[in-house]
This record gives sequence, C-alpha cells and structure tokens, in this order.
Amino acid sequence: MTCLRAFRLAVIALVPAAVIALGLGPALAQSPPATAPAASPPSTPAPPATPAPSPAAPTTPPAAAETPAAPPVAAPVQTADPFGEEITLPAKTVVILKGSANWDSAFDSLMESFKTLTALLDKQNISPAGNSMIVYTATDDTGFTYLAELSVDQEPKNLGKDMSVGKSPDGKALKFVHRGSYDNMDNTYEAITNYLDDKKLEAKDTFIEEYMTDPLKTQEDKLVINVYVPLK
Repeated sequence: MTCLRAFRLAVIALVPAAVIALGLGPALAQSPPATAPAASPPSTPAPPATPAPSPAAPTTPPAAAETPAAPPVAAPVQTADPFGEEITLPAKTVVILKGSANWDSAFDSLMESFKTLTALLDKQNISPAGNSMIVYTATDDTGFTYLAELSVDQEPKNLGKDMSVGKSPDGKALKFVHRGSYDNMDNTYEAITNYLDDKKLEAKDTFIEEYMTDPLKTQEDKLVINVYVPLK
C-alpha cells in the first residue's frame, strides 16, 4: 500500500491530483441422309425409305446457384478506460457513515461500513439510487478517516451512530479508472500522481472512489472503481 498511502498523504498534506454456371447440352446429332433405294422390277415398286429418327439431345440442368457467405461480424473494439477525463460531479442525496481504518485492514473496514449502510436501507425497504462511494477526508502514516456513502431517493429514518444524510461531493474533477483488487490500487494512484505532476494540476484536499461493481457481491480482483480527484 506504499504508493497508495503516499498519494493520499500527498493529496491531503500538500494541497491546501458468385457466378451461376449453366451446362450447355451437346449439339443435336445430324440425321443421316436417306439412301436411294436399289432399282426394282417395274412390277414391284420399292416402299419409300423411312428416315431414321434423330436422337434426343440430352439436357443438363443448370448448376444450383451458390448462396454467398455472410460477411464476418467484426468484433467490438475494446477501448481504453478514460484516464484523467475532465468531468463535473453532480451533488446527490446520500446516507453517510463516518469511519476510520488503518492501512493493513483498509478494504475490510470499508466493506463493513457498506454492510452497515445496506442493512439500514434493507430494513426500511429503501433501495440505493446509485453506486457505493468512499470519500477520504484525512490520512496519516497509520491510517485514514473516510465517509462511506450510498445514494438514496428517500431519506432513511432511525439513523445509527455516526450516520447522517447529506450531499455527495460535486464540482469539477478528473476521472481515473481502476480494475482489480483494492490492494493493487497502488499502481493506479502512482499513475494519478504522475499525471497531476505532468499537467501541473492542483487538487483539493479530498478524493472519491466510486465502486462501479458492487463490492459486497463482486470478487475483489474483479472490482471496477472510478477514482475522482476534485480540482481547485
């Protein structure tokens, strides 16, 4: 978690980131010429010669037309995920749970917070209106504080300890996409840090992770997480 931790610390501390072939039959055979009859006695005339019938010309049926093969369907092009895309985050009504965690058990702590919020909504028959989010508020060498948020269309009642209803962060931000486990986010955050440095961009003192796949039902190595870095 070294790079991940260092990035978060830097954000918090330093910013105050066809053809049809037809067969043709052979030519008709020519009938042989009638042969003149031999001379016969006058008293016995010879019968007229009967021409031999011409043989029937054989016919060949046309070859069956070939059906042209359908062209192959092109495979969809896999485009790269956006990295540093400028967006505007909308403010959403969210139910919030404050929490803190150390770096060694970070993912487990975040999942426990999502479980608590989900249980509250399930009990009141309220369905989330959006994806799970984590807003990081402070970090140090040992851990961090955060807000776990779930978007809702109606406000839940009987909120538990450290719970509230409020608005998600809004405004201009840069969007980065991470695919894989939470523990492997170090490379993503290192790339984000380099991007901010190269572009000489100044970030606010917070950043957001939006879980595009349900983290409570998705294998950790199959997670898709959007990281938003709000800009000043």
